[in-house]
This record gives sequence, C-alpha cells and structure tokens, in this order.
Amino acid sequence: MGAIAGAEQLLTDQLRLLGADHSDTLINRGNLAAWRGDSGDPAGAVAACEQLLADQLRILGPDHPDTLKVRANLAMSRGQVGDPAGAVAAFEQLLVDRGRILGPEHPSTALTRKHLAHWQRRVPPR
Repeated sequence: MGAIAGAEQLLTDQLRLLGADHSDTLINRGNLAAWRGDSGDPAGAVAACEQLLADQLRILGPDHPDTLKVRANLAMSRGQVGDPAGAVAAFEQLLVDRGRILGPEHPSTALTRKHLAHWQRRVPPR
C-alpha cells in the first residue's frame, strides 16, 4: 500500500472515530492534499486544499499556522496546475499575513518570499 492509499484509509478511520473537525483529521487531509500534488495531481491538490482551507478557516481561524500552511500548499498547487499568476497573487497575500503573524524573519515567511519569487519569474510577460 502506498503512502496516499494508507493516508486515505487513515482518513476514513479518523472521520469515523474522531470526526471531521478533529485536528488530526485536518492534518491528515493537509498531508493528503500535498501528496496529491507531489505525485503529479496538482488539480486534485488544488481541490483538496480549497476544501480543507474552508474547513480550517471555520475551525481554526485565518491566523492559525496550519491554515497558513494550507494556503501555501494551495498557492503552490495553483502554480503547478498552470496558473502562475494565481500562485503569485496567493503568495503575495500569504507573505503579508505570515509577516504580520509570524514576523518578517520567521523561516515560513522567508520560504513564502522564495516561493513568491519563483512564481513571479514564471508569469508570462504582457
């Protein structure tokens, strides 16, 4: 059984035993979304991240580190699915929020700057 299949089975069990709003269930959903993108399914990753983000905003709020992480994964997946401008817009807003919440020198803020620069180079000139 591969990692994705194992995580999907775990998610089924988590939903049944812990419920959809449990922190472990949310974390596993985030892992699954990222692995979908890593395995060559960026469209599936975008869809999974969008659904997870809606739930995290409701449960954890916009400033929670896990919410910020899913926003980063969603931005990256948007770029990988062929929307570099969408990735840039998402990373620009995420950079503002991570800077405000975590501080400008936090490693996650620095990583956001790196990803933003990466996708800015991939936006076609007008």
